[in-house]
Amino acid sequence: MRVMGNSGGSLTTRCSGELHQFMRAAGFTDIDETKALAEGWQVTDFADAGPRSLANLVRQMRTPALMVSFLDSDVGFIEALTPDGNSWEGLLNREIAESYEIPLEQFPLEPAVAGALAWSAAAGLTPDEKAVRRTLTTSALFAEELSSTLLTALGLPGAT
Repeated sequence: MRVMGNSGGSLTTRCSGELHQFMRAAGFTDIDETKALAEGWQVTDFADAGPRSLANLVRQMRTPALMVSFLDSDVGFIEALTPDGNSWEGLLNREIAESYEIPLEQFPLEPAVAGALAWSAAAGLTPDEKAVRRTLTTSALFAEELSSTLLTALGLPGAT
């Protein structure tokens, strides 16, 4: 029997103000508590986001942001954007995604790795390329575990 999991998402960005206000204005709904990392980076869970929510948030705040939308805690869809318009997409838990019949060719690995490294550098972070690649190709019971591992691989200070 499969237990229903998280179908919301998480947003990671740097913010010195009230992140929840920025998120609501950008189209995020049912915003949960924020976990502070270090150097102003924060991770906030949310129930839903509109199709332009990430772009709206980055435009408002003028800071890089990374969003992971979860499908029943099994799969994570990554979207990341920098203020200068550089973006990348990726997929967490590729093997399980395949069982959902999600077309993996829509989420090619090499562009995701390159995009992740460029996003991290643009955010002033120091990524670990091997760890990023491993995170984007490995499996875990919950996609949220891989999301946390990705933040560490991207070099976010205080991520564990």
